[in-house]
Amino acid sequence: MKEQVTIKWHHKLSIIPDYVSYILYFLIPVFLTLISLLLANFLAKDSLEKTHKIIKKDNGEEQTVKTSKVIEVEQANNAFLPSYLGYFFVALSVPYFETLIFVFLVLFIFTFFSQTLYFNPLFLLFGYHFYYLTTINRTKVFLITRKILKDPNDIDLPNLKRINNFTFIDIRR
Repeated sequence: MKEQVTIKWHHKLSIIPDYVSYILYFLIPVFLTLISLLLANFLAKDSLEKTHKIIKKDNGEEQTVKTSKVIEVEQANNAFLPSYLGYFFVALSVPYFETLIFVFLVLFIFTFFSQTLYFNPLFLLFGYHFYYLTTINRTKVFLITRKILKDPNDIDLPNLKRINNFTFIDIRR
């Protein structure tokens, strides 16, 4: 049996309209996402900054140029939306709160231990974008950043935070 749960748990709160509960239910994950972004400042530092490369010209002169460590950029903003929509519809169909918590914990454990991506769709509300970057070593990494990345040659990311070996977040604008 599905129940409608609102914040009218106390008789003094009974005058509050139901939509206030729904707004609060939405703001809780947004607030937790904001806290996770603040905690990201304490992650280990890393970078994908350009390196200096010396090029010899035909006339014998040497020229120093900066080259990017990234050779390919692929946008990943929409890659996981179907999965999260699937979770949403599963949550709507679960009849009991205990079952919902159990399903959520199982999904959380599998997602956490897979350690592949940390895609939080609420990051989109804070202006973040998601990218797959392929480095010069042919390693594919996942990047969360506010920057718009298009050309691999222009990518210079000196202030990344490492979430795991293949996932990074760029806190700065």
